[in-house]
Amino acid sequence: MPETEEHGFLSKVIGPKKRWWAYRARVKQLPDDYRTAVEAIERYLMLFVPADGDSASAAFEDLADLFEQAAADGTPIRGVVGEDPVEFVSAFAENYTRGGYVPDRERERLVKTLERAAGEDDGKGGKAS
Repeated sequence: MPETEEHGFLSKVIGPKKRWWAYRARVKQLPDDYRTAVEAIERYLMLFVPADGDSASAAFEDLADLFEQAAADGTPIRGVVGEDPVEFVSAFAENYTRGGYVPDRERERLVKTLERAAGEDDGKGGKAS
């Protein structure tokens, strides 16, 4: 079957579908806060990391590995991503690609979502005490 333009784009973003769905099944099994953190990082990576399908698949699988291990060890989310989630994702992404562009809005979304997942957001836009 010939590859359509849409299919080609999706393969570049998420990699082969079987690997993508296996990754998504793993993420679904994570505890809620870890899953929320992974999904925030995943969204950021999709916007930030221009990679071929194999590199994207490897990045997502490694991300799942990292958070599965953290959850199993009881490592808090901040123990994984540190205080600057944008820096964490940038360093993580460097292993899979060169370059990229991330709008400030997405950086802010990543930071706020991870604060919430780490239990640091009071729900009103500020940090919980």
